[in-house]
Amino acid sequence: MIQIPSDLHPDLVPLAFLLGNWEGAGVSDFPGAEKCNFGQEATFTHDGRDFIEYISHTWVLDSEGKKVRPLETESGYWRIGKDRKVEVVMSRDQGIIEVWYGELAEGKPQIDLATDAVARTAHAAPYSGGKRLYGYVNSDLMWVGEKATPEVELRPYMSAHLKKVVDPREWAKDLKDLPDDGIAFFR
Repeated sequence: MIQIPSDLHPDLVPLAFLLGNWEGAGVSDFPGAEKCNFGQEATFTHDGRDFIEYISHTWVLDSEGKKVRPLETESGYWRIGKDRKVEVVMSRDQGIIEVWYGELAEGKPQIDLATDAVARTAHAAPYSGGKRLYGYVNSDLMWVGEKATPEVELRPYMSAHLKKVVDPREWAKDLKDLPDDGIAFFR
């Protein structure tokens, strides 16, 4: 279920499905890089202004699903216009800054994005652009990313299936008049 916080900036209501803490796993596969399964934690938050703050951490998983080492970290800011146009500014730990533009699909929680501008540091790997598709499906967040380099045409390279993580303290703050000992509640 999509919840719309009362203090969410009105312009962001169409992006409310992104809000929260998400965890899951996916697959990474791109020529010249290690093919691997990865874990991901992503957070989309807001502070009442007209953007959503985003941070994502991924790490390589071994065959048993245990963390091996960090894979990628990215952070950024998401905005949406009244015309359903989405813009994202993103920074990656690999020395890459991106400006993404896209659109929220009509009648469904799905966002298609493509890079409009890419800047790289001298130490960053070759990268010339990408596309991403995000979708809210059966209360889960799914995404697929494509990327291109000067040597490799645009192709899928990462995808993940994330589930919303709910902190029990969030539920408890809405409960009124709880007994102090916790046992009286069941009497």
